[in-house]
Amino acid sequence: MLSKKTKYALKAMTVLARNHGKGPMLISTISEQENIPKKFLENILLELKNAGMLASKKGAGGGYYLLKPPDTIMLSDIIRLMGGPIALVPCVSLNFYEPCEECKDELTCGIRQVALRVRDASLEILAKTSIKDLAEKEDSLIAMHKKTRTKASTK
Repeated sequence: MLSKKTKYALKAMTVLARNHGKGPMLISTISEQENIPKKFLENILLELKNAGMLASKKGAGGGYYLLKPPDTIMLSDIIRLMGGPIALVPCVSLNFYEPCEECKDELTCGIRQVALRVRDASLEILAKTSIKDLAEKEDSLIAMHKKTRTKASTK
């Protein structure tokens, strides 16, 4: 399950992807637009900046902006940075491996075998989906939803 911190990071990065090339965005603008507590967002953006995904500019016209093109920032990277492992159980995590306390033998554990398949399938999607893809998907869903509502209100 994604943590609130991870969801907020994904939302903020999606807003910055939509704004890419248009200059820095104020924390307050992102906070209001995505309904993210400003203080919490400040910490998230600083962490993303320290990881090399964002840069910031001080003063008039300042704020945060993507340091790399939005199609090169993958969801898996943001999730790992903010929330840790993608795996359901620690014994199948690629970057945060730990043996499970209750497991007698990893090689014969059925739960581990299923969790490996889930991890691989999740990673296949998350490592190939950029924040640009996420922004475009949201935009198309919003347009489709508006069209559906318009049709329903004209009947």
